[in-house]
Amino acid sequence: MTEYDLWKIFPRMPKKAMIGDITIRDGFQHEEKFISTKAKIFYGQESILAGCRELEVTNLAAGTTPQFVDADEVMKAMRSDEFRKRAARAKIDLDKDVTLTCVTIREPSVDIAIRMKKEGFGPDRILMMVSTDPEHHFANSGTTLSQYWREAERCIKKATDAGIKMCGTVSTIWGSPISGATKLEDAVEFTKRWFSIGAYDIEHADHDGSANGADVYRYFSMVLDAMPNPEAHLCHLHETKRIASQSILAALQAGLCRFEGTMGGMGGQPANFLDDCPIRGTGEYYYDDPRYVGLICLEDLIVQIDELGIEHGYDVDRMLWLGRKMEKTIGRRLRSEAVINGRTEKAGKMKFARPGLKKLIEKVGEKPGQRVPEEWPAEAKLGEKWGPTAAAWKK
Repeated sequence: MTEYDLWKIFPRMPKKAMIGDITIRDGFQHEEKFISTKAKIFYGQESILAGCRELEVTNLAAGTTPQFVDADEVMKAMRSDEFRKRAARAKIDLDKDVTLTCVTIREPSVDIAIRMKKEGFGPDRILMMVSTDPEHHFANSGTTLSQYWREAERCIKKATDAGIKMCGTVSTIWGSPISGATKLEDAVEFTKRWFSIGAYDIEHADHDGSANGADVYRYFSMVLDAMPNPEAHLCHLHETKRIASQSILAALQAGLCRFEGTMGGMGGQPANFLDDCPIRGTGEYYYDDPRYVGLICLEDLIVQIDELGIEHGYDVDRMLWLGRKMEKTIGRRLRSEAVINGRTEKAGKMKFARPGLKKLIEKVGEKPGQRVPEEWPAEAKLGEKWGPTAAAWKK
């Protein structure tokens, strides 16, 4: 007999998942207009009130990403007494329940995070990143991999001494927009390298939408075979071909329990234009059409995991409401389908029922709830040959 219980087929699949919101950092870094400080604070705080417990707040490298020149102001608002009171009324302890992350690709940004921490509004967690493709790594960080590993080791020690956790990101696992595919084994080795120099957790990143379900399952199975603590690993996927949801399911089946996304599927390569002025960013864009880049949609991801019956902690309807507001903030239709069509309503929508069925049932003498002719057997009986094998269909 076929086994119908998904958790028996995939015993590593979690019953509870942690879904991070990285909209106001990764989502906004791709926008070519400045998103107001008020909007960043609003969406960050509202996401926490809706159930987010891992929020990526800002990037501390405003030189290349001037979208985040307001990093101090946004972080201070997230730590403010006013927001603490709002969170407490919702029974949320910001210090115990929520992790605030700042991206710090290079050491000067790590030093900024440490300064913020000393001043009382710093992050709980920061992030540095290596790519398995040396060319992509150089485009992103301006160093060789060996140089960067030494810098990361130094930064982890400094951050740890300051009471800040370090997330080590491994990028271009399933492909690079510059050099193409790399070996999955290299990404597993890079993950071990991060842990060996003291990283707290690892973000496993598909930064150009190269991943597919089969390779995602294979990779995360390799990772959890080598380092079997699912809470130490985080899945970060981009969406360029409308197939990322298969990769989410594959990661769950492999045993991953931590994911992240952006509202409306925004984000991607840092913008090289802001308002009316060209800026540095990370150089020329890797793509021809900006409509087809970005991360997996946070709203759709939450609905997907919710409808799998996996616990996640979000108020789904509140997040869909936020997603609709985000479209007005950005000024265009974003890529979430869930904000338009909502979640699956198991009760249906009887307002769309056509009038007259009850009267027709009475008129033809059928019983309420009758689904087949009364003279038919209670259960269908198949003959020895049916469908394509039936004699009637032979040529």
